[in-house]
Amino acid sequence: MSPQYAASDKIPCGVLRTIKSEHTVLGSSLALFPVPESSAGNSESSIIQNVQKTEQHAPSIKHRVGLWASSRRLLQFLPLFLPPSPTSTGPTWLSPPWTYDSWSGAWPPLALDYGMMYKDGSELCEKPVGVVDKDVEHVFEAEYPHGFVKKTIRQVDRHMLPLLGLLYAVALIDRTNLGIARIAGMEKDLELKVGSRYSIASSLYFVPYILLQLPSNIILRVLGARTWLTICVIGWGASQLGMGFVPTWGYLVLCRLFLGVFEAGFFPALVFIITTWYKRHEVQKRLAFFYLFSILLGGFSAIFAYTLTLIAPRGGLNGWQWIFIIEGIITIVLGILTYVFVADFPDKNRFLTEEQTKLVLHRVEKDRGDSLPDKMTWRKLCLHLSDWTMWAYAMMFLCATTPAYAIGFFITIILASMGFNVRDSLLLSAPPNIFAAICTFGFAYISDRTQQRALLIAVQTVLTIVGLVVTSYAHNNGARYFGLFIAYAGASACIPGILSYNANNVVSHTKRAVSTAIIVAFGGIGGIFATTVFREQDYPRYINGIWATIGCQSLMLVLLAMLSRTYNRRNKLAREGKMGPLEGQPGFYYTI
Repeated sequence: MSPQYAASDKIPCGVLRTIKSEHTVLGSSLALFPVPESSAGNSESSIIQNVQKTEQHAPSIKHRVGLWASSRRLLQFLPLFLPPSPTSTGPTWLSPPWTYDSWSGAWPPLALDYGMMYKDGSELCEKPVGVVDKDVEHVFEAEYPHGFVKKTIRQVDRHMLPLLGLLYAVALIDRTNLGIARIAGMEKDLELKVGSRYSIASSLYFVPYILLQLPSNIILRVLGARTWLTICVIGWGASQLGMGFVPTWGYLVLCRLFLGVFEAGFFPALVFIITTWYKRHEVQKRLAFFYLFSILLGGFSAIFAYTLTLIAPRGGLNGWQWIFIIEGIITIVLGILTYVFVADFPDKNRFLTEEQTKLVLHRVEKDRGDSLPDKMTWRKLCLHLSDWTMWAYAMMFLCATTPAYAIGFFITIILASMGFNVRDSLLLSAPPNIFAAICTFGFAYISDRTQQRALLIAVQTVLTIVGLVVTSYAHNNGARYFGLFIAYAGASACIPGILSYNANNVVSHTKRAVSTAIIVAFGGIGGIFATTVFREQDYPRYINGIWATIGCQSLMLVLLAMLSRTYNRRNKLAREGKMGPLEGQPGFYYTI
């Protein structure tokens, strides 16, 4: 190493800090990958050349200020929501990969991670996670045997997916079993027909569920996946158990609020964890597996719940109360198993060998350059929140979850409106769930195989619209029942599709944590919307609720078109060399 740069010095962004040992450190994310001794000299020479090149473009002292310290830039915060100009050039010291957006007049989102914000007038930031320097591309040249790769990924699948899938299924069942308990006698015992008591009990769950998503994802990295998920699962299991003993509807609302508090931390954590283990085009099949698991169990949970309602009243407890008691106990037991078996993030896992861990991190780093976490700061949080595409995904997720929640909450009620008794309504709710599970996994397989997201989401949205129209306007009960199949299949398949679409186009752990939390929170808003637009007075066909949901699907198609057009334009400009590396990652292109 040149004496000009000691191993402990901070080096300008875009330049590696190299330590004379058997490892070359790429920011903080590639310390696990050894560099051959023969290449060390070339790497050091390239680093010194990069240092000199970067110093030529360094800004003067007066420009070394934070984004929020400048009132002029603060006023330019709003245009950050707009897509970048295809003809941006920028100040000379912001040479690629930094680009100033002359159209919106704002610094690009990755500017913060690249080090445009200086801590003071003399110290530059370190190289960001998510950027792979060409000088060390040989780090990625190591080949792993195909059999070893396949064995490792299968081992990750076996360790991660079954228990997490079961937990997600239980979370969905615990969240939506209110409708089953309602027709099994809870409505009469707690006088839920008075006013909007049932809608209030259903919708208030989503208030803490929405508000606590982002804080939960921040806590997740601090406490670790295993500890945080255990707290969440046991907490919502206890809330579910408590619902079996409520004497009035007010206590029911209180238990639903606690259920929302603890479930708020689970699903965004689950999505975040899964996306850190797999490459971009391996994610949707895994997320679809959770839905496959949850939808199948959700369908048979109605049959299980019906069986519980047949329990003769004993100890002052009726059949509907046993639904909550038994399912609450099952959830608490699963919470204990969570602490024993759930894996943490790849860099902290305890079930893979050292070589397998290197492989997992290597694959993710090569795919998108964020195998290890970057540190969350307030400036990063604000900058991530200023990305308009994240809010577009969030609105799309709201639109997708509205019909999914509506059907989940009201399918037994809709079937009862067709003239079926309680037993038949519960039994007939299973087949649409099974069909939706098959379609969800089928769409996910095709999407990952073809690496297409937007087109398949559009197809699923159209299917949802068609199914809703048939369910609402068909005069034959058989046709209305068929409409439930189509609508639920389309809505269910959209959910992992949108989550994967976002995950494929995000680089860095901090942005992934923020975007996942915001998107899932908007899914909770979709749940509130679903419970409020399907009103008691619109029974049995719920025409107003159906059309409100169709309006959401139409909005989703518009947002989908906007995202696809923006990503297509940016990919084209990046390939033509008219735009810096997308998301700060050389060789990265958006999935469309």
